[in-house]
Amino acid sequence: METLREATLRKLRRFSELRGKPVAAGEFWDVVAITAADEKQELAYKQQLSEKLRRKELPLGVQYHVFPDPAGTKIGNGGSTLCSLQCLESLYGDEWNSFKVLLIHSGGYSQRLPNASALGKIFTALPLGEPIYQMLELKLAMYVDFPSHMKPGVLVTCADDIELYSVGDCQYIAFDQPGFTALAHPSSLAVGTTHGVFVLHSASSLQHGDLEYRQCHRFLHKPTIENMHQFNAVQRQGSFAQQDFPGGDTACLPLHTEYVYTDSLFYMDHKSAKKLLDFYKSVDQLNCEIDAYGDFLQALGPGATAEYTRNTSHVTKEDSQLLDMRQKIFHLLKGTPLNVVVLNNSRFYHIGTTQEYLLHFTSDSTLRSELGLQSIAFSVSPSVPESSNETACIIHSILDSGCCVAPGSVVEYSRLGPEVSIGENCIVSSSVLANTAVPAYSFVCSLSVRTNGLLEYSTMVFSVQDNLKGSVKTLEDIKALQFFGVCFLSCLDIWNLKATEKLFSGSKRNLSLWTARIFPVCPSLSESVTASLGMLSAVRSHSPFSLSNFKLMSIQEMLVYKDVQDMLAYREQIFLEINSNKKQSDLEKS
Repeated sequence: METLREATLRKLRRFSELRGKPVAAGEFWDVVAITAADEKQELAYKQQLSEKLRRKELPLGVQYHVFPDPAGTKIGNGGSTLCSLQCLESLYGDEWNSFKVLLIHSGGYSQRLPNASALGKIFTALPLGEPIYQMLELKLAMYVDFPSHMKPGVLVTCADDIELYSVGDCQYIAFDQPGFTALAHPSSLAVGTTHGVFVLHSASSLQHGDLEYRQCHRFLHKPTIENMHQFNAVQRQGSFAQQDFPGGDTACLPLHTEYVYTDSLFYMDHKSAKKLLDFYKSVDQLNCEIDAYGDFLQALGPGATAEYTRNTSHVTKEDSQLLDMRQKIFHLLKGTPLNVVVLNNSRFYHIGTTQEYLLHFTSDSTLRSELGLQSIAFSVSPSVPESSNETACIIHSILDSGCCVAPGSVVEYSRLGPEVSIGENCIVSSSVLANTAVPAYSFVCSLSVRTNGLLEYSTMVFSVQDNLKGSVKTLEDIKALQFFGVCFLSCLDIWNLKATEKLFSGSKRNLSLWTARIFPVCPSLSESVTASLGMLSAVRSHSPFSLSNFKLMSIQEMLVYKDVQDMLAYREQIFLEINSNKKQSDLEKS
C-alpha cells in the first residue's frame, strides 16, 4: 500500500519522464486548456507556455491552448467553462468529441496573492524541481494517471489548489461513467462551509477504503453546518488514524469525529459537455457570473431542487439575469447523474492567499513532506535559518552570502545583495534589493511596465495582511482603508498626496488599495524597489516621504501596462546564472 508521500513522488517521477518528450496516443491529455480573464492575460499565458515548450518543460505532442473570457461582464468560472467548450468546437469541429481535455481555470487577477497577478496563478512558482515546477507542471503531474482511465470529456480544475491522494494497490481513479464525476475528500465541517459538500447515497454503508465509487444524492454549495446535518451530509467514523488538518484544509480525519466529503475537481463526459455547449450557443449573451461548482453541480443528482437558484449569499455581484440563467441550467442538467470518487486517503490544499502561500511553503511540514518541497529550490543562496516550526523558502533566486532571510518568509525570482535583511513572514518577488532591511510581514513585488514605448519599473509594497480587495464607494470613506495597519488617509499625508478621484484608477465607485495610484514608477528595477520601500518605511516611522514628484501607478494599472517579455527575460537571466553556478559547482566537486 502506497503512502500519500510515496504516491505523490511516484506521480512526480512519472511526469518527469514525460517532460520534453512526445507522448503516445492515449497516454496523456489531448488538450490542456487554460482560461484567462482577458486578451492581455491570454497573451501573457501564451508567452509563458511557448517558453516552457522551448525549454522542454512540458510533454510534447499535446495541444496547449489559452481561452480568454469575452470582453465585458465577468462571467465566472462557469461562464469560462461554457466559453472554452465553444472555443474547442471552433478549433476542432466534431473532432473534439474524441478528446480528453484538461480545463484549468486561471482567469482573474489574484488580488489575494498579487505575486501571481502579473503572470497568472497557474504559473505560480513552487519550491520544487530543476528547473522550478510551477502550478501548471504540478497539476499535470498530480493528474498524470487520469487520461489513461478516462473516456472523452472534460476535466475541470482550478489553478490555485493542490489535490494529493493515494489509492490501494492495483486501484486507479476512472472517469468513465455517464454524466459528471467529482473527487471527494474527507474534511472538517468548518472546511465544508467554504467548499462544496456531497450528500452520498447509502452513507451508512461506506467501507472507508482508500478509493470508493458512490452516487451523489445532491450537492450542497458552501452550506451551513446546520444544513449539512439537515441534508444528511455529515459522516461519523471511528476507524481513521489520528491526523491533523493541514492549515485548515482537508485531510484524513481524527478518530471519532464528524466530517463531510468536500469537492475539488470534476469531470463531465462529452455528452454532458455538448449539452452545456448547445445551451451556451442558444444564449444571446452571458451577462452574469456563473459558478461551475455552485451552478452546475447543484443541479445534479436525484435530490437536487431549484431552491439554490434563488440563494445569492455567495454571489459577488447580483445580476437580473442570474436567477433566470441559474434556473435554465438547473432544468438543463436536472436528472444528470453525479458520480463521486471518494478518496479517504487524500488532502486538498489551497494556496490562493498570502497567508496560505506562506503557511504551505514555510510552516506546514505536512505538505512539505508529501511533495518534497525544498527550503532552497534552484537558487544560489547561503543556507537559510530554520526555527522549530518554520523555515525560509528561496525559489529561483540569487542571494549574496552576506544577506539574511528570516524563517517564515518566501523569496522568489529575486536578487538579494549584501547587507539585505528580510524580516519574518515576508514575500519578496521579482525584485532587486541591496543594503536594505525589509520589515516583517512585508509584501514586495516588482513589475516591468511599458507606457508610450518606454520600459520602466514599479514595485508594489504593503503588508501581507492588508486587504487589497476591500473597497469603499466614496472619498469620504477611504479612512476605512488600511495600509500596513495604518489609516490610509494618514498614509496620504505622509506621502504628500491628496485624496482626490484622480488618486484612483478604474471605477470611482470602487476605491481600494488595488486601484490607488501610490506606487512610484522608476527607470530601473532597483530604483523602483528603493522608492517603494522608502514609502513603506515612512509609514512605519510616521516620517514624511513625498511621492508627489514621482509618476505613480496603481496595481490595477501595473497589470494593464505590464511588459511580460521583459519580466520573462529577467527570469531567464537569473535562470542562466543559476545554471552556470551549478555547473561550476559540479566541476569543482568532481
